[in-house]
Amino acid sequence: MYDLVIRGGTVVSPDGVRALDIAVRGERITAIGECLRGTESIDASGKLIFPGVIDPHVHFALSVGNTVSSDDFYTGTAAAAAGGVTTVIDFTTGAEGRTIPEDIKARLEDAKPSIIDYSFHGEVIGWRPERAEEISRAMAMGVNSFKFFTAYGASGRMSGTGALLHAFRIIAEKDGIALVHAEDESMIEFLSSVLPAGAAEKMETTALVRPDLCEASAVNSVGLLAAETGVRCHIVHLSSAMGVKEAARARNRGALLTAETCPQYLLLTSQAYRGPSGHLFSAAPSLRTAEDNNALWKALGDGTVDFAATDHCPFTSAQKEWKGRFDALPGGLPGVETLLPLLYSEGVHKGKLSLQGLVRITSERAAKLYGLYPRKGCILPGSDADLVIFDPNETWIVRAGALRMNVDFSPFENLQVRGKVWKTLSRGEIIFSEDRVLGRRGRGVFLARSLLSKIGF
Repeated sequence: MYDLVIRGGTVVSPDGVRALDIAVRGERITAIGECLRGTESIDASGKLIFPGVIDPHVHFALSVGNTVSSDDFYTGTAAAAAGGVTTVIDFTTGAEGRTIPEDIKARLEDAKPSIIDYSFHGEVIGWRPERAEEISRAMAMGVNSFKFFTAYGASGRMSGTGALLHAFRIIAEKDGIALVHAEDESMIEFLSSVLPAGAAEKMETTALVRPDLCEASAVNSVGLLAAETGVRCHIVHLSSAMGVKEAARARNRGALLTAETCPQYLLLTSQAYRGPSGHLFSAAPSLRTAEDNNALWKALGDGTVDFAATDHCPFTSAQKEWKGRFDALPGGLPGVETLLPLLYSEGVHKGKLSLQGLVRITSERAAKLYGLYPRKGCILPGSDADLVIFDPNETWIVRAGALRMNVDFSPFENLQVRGKVWKTLSRGEIIFSEDRVLGRRGRGVFLARSLLSKIGF
């Protein structure tokens, strides 16, 4: 007799869609089959059962300028649970004069209230050759991915190509992963310097100074370095058709390069900047065109873009109060709670993604890249019982006031959505059920991640 059996539902995996029961004992999936019996049971008739979603790109309690992103690790992971997300990967906060291991220790303290399981990417600020030993120490602490920027020079976060070349060689030797925010800083600076009078006072200018060519140029450069060094390289928040082409070109050159995109780049365009609330959409990269949306959907479907993430970095409308310039705003959008429903509604329901493709891009591929598979990202005996029971027929309208993210607007406000999370299980425990968050503060655990060369992703 099992502790819990989820019966009557349709189990979705990358390999197929089948009516099966799932048995749980303790925190793990124990059996998958028919007519299983448990001490407790959940009737999932008419529902889809997905692996728990992994959002590998969130920013909880992130200091930006003189403010802090509005979701901390408690409110952010409560919202995540409501959206079927059972694992998040956040970032350390780097700074000159601190080591990556020191940053990991600080972030572990920040994350203690988390409801769901979590890990980190190490943010790299001010790379120098003598910092190479920090990579080994961070990996010994369970962090195997490291974030670099090719932009944000004014804040000191940018790494030039020389620093990237050296860092990529070190990370490749250690079999780690280099993440890159890819925008061409020189192009941004030049385009900003030649703006006509009054342009800086318009929100839509953000798309002019951070065009698709800006992203493509940086992906091209990073892809060349990745091919030459053999590092596992991942491009975060890819936003354009040009960026997709450069990612494919890098792979053709032999780069071990993966990429993610986000719902805002699949569903929104730069027209959002023109409304009275356009300043609320401040984020980088900038929003693009409908043609870019379509190219990204296609790339998700054919595997050119490997998976979806949110880059969840929420700020309230007060924090984003217009100050007269497009570049005087904190950048970031909320999304951890709406990732799965939007991808199902706008992707699967509208024929842009298959059900099997949906679980690949929301669970399996991120788990494999970041060293969480098969503990996470799949429905297999022995895996953590991280499961989403999803009602594919429920329709609802996105309203910021009804969401649990600690922000008073949604970039998808008033969008009608088909499909909603009914229950979320994390390690066998129901943490969200029928619009109620049940997970207790602090139940999430830190996930120390292993090396990936054996996975073959």
